[in-house]
This record gives sequence, C-alpha cells and structure tokens, in this order.
Amino acid sequence: MNITPTAISEVKLIEPRIFGDARGWFLETWEASKFAAAGLDLSFVQDNHSYSLRGTLRGLHYQIQRPQGKLVRVVAGEVFDVAVDLRRSSPTFGRWVGMYLSAENKHQLWIPPGFAHGFYVVSEKAEFVYKCTDFYAPEYERTLQWDDPSVGVRWPLLADAPLLLSLKDQQGTPLSQTEVFA
Repeated sequence: MNITPTAISEVKLIEPRIFGDARGWFLETWEASKFAAAGLDLSFVQDNHSYSLRGTLRGLHYQIQRPQGKLVRVVAGEVFDVAVDLRRSSPTFGRWVGMYLSAENKHQLWIPPGFAHGFYVVSEKAEFVYKCTDFYAPEYERTLQWDDPSVGVRWPLLADAPLLLSLKDQQGTPLSQTEVFA
C-alpha cells in the first residue's frame, strides 16, 4: 500500500497493492498497522455507502462538532472527490484538493477532521463507500457552498448532464460566513 500526501499534506492518497491472476484480483483497503506506520493511527466507528447518478454533486459537508475523518473510495463508477481545509489556524485554510477516484483505479483518499468533503459523479452512476472516525451527528452538520468563488473548486461539470444537488447542498454557506475550526 502506498500512502502519499496530496497538495494539502494532511490529505493522503492511498494506492493499494493489487494482487491479480486469472481468477481476478485482491487488495487490502484498510490495515491498521500499515496506516499507523504512515502516521495515520485511526479508529473508525461507522461505514457508509452511497449510490448516485451521473451529474450528482454531494457536498461540501462537515460536522462543526464531533468532526469526522473519512477514508473514502469508489467501488463502482468514477467521481471527482474534493476536500477543503476549514482549519483557520492552518496555512492551507480555504484551499482545496481534488482527485478522481474510481472502481478502476482503486485509489482511496484520507480526509482528516477539520475538512469539508464532497464529490461529483462523472460516470453513469457511482457507488461511494467511506469509513468515519466519528458518528454522523446531523445537529452539527454544516454545508460549505459547493461553488463559493473564494474557495474556487474547479469541478469537472459535465456539459451533457444536469447538475443534481440536494436542497441542503443548494443552500450551502460561503466560506466567509460559515463556521470553521480553530
């Protein structure tokens, strides 16, 4: 397993080692000692699985209390995955990192607590799975405006697919007005 920092060093790209033969393939998606050796001594309490259609944008979500770290991957289809640093004391506050995750490339992304997270589906459909370090707490959930120009996420929006947003995601708050971490 190869674990490397992204342009925001706390967000990590995980490239699993794939063992294949004529029958198919096998890979590890999580192994505590390997992650701990890379400085990620994590404890997960919840696994989630979502299904979305092409053009769906989910995010940018975070919990202002009981923040969640997320280990995310795609098991069917492809998404553009984004993390935005919401830690005011961080030198990368307000910056974002994004990359394509797919069933084909089998990459994962570690998004630590203190970041907003979202993804956009570029394939016909996608199944997205993720492990969380804390439980979902809807009373603390916040949504950063997905298209806030001050953040400037360059979403690869498809010209031939309508943008599918939940009401919550349509009503996201701009970075200048949203609650952030210390």
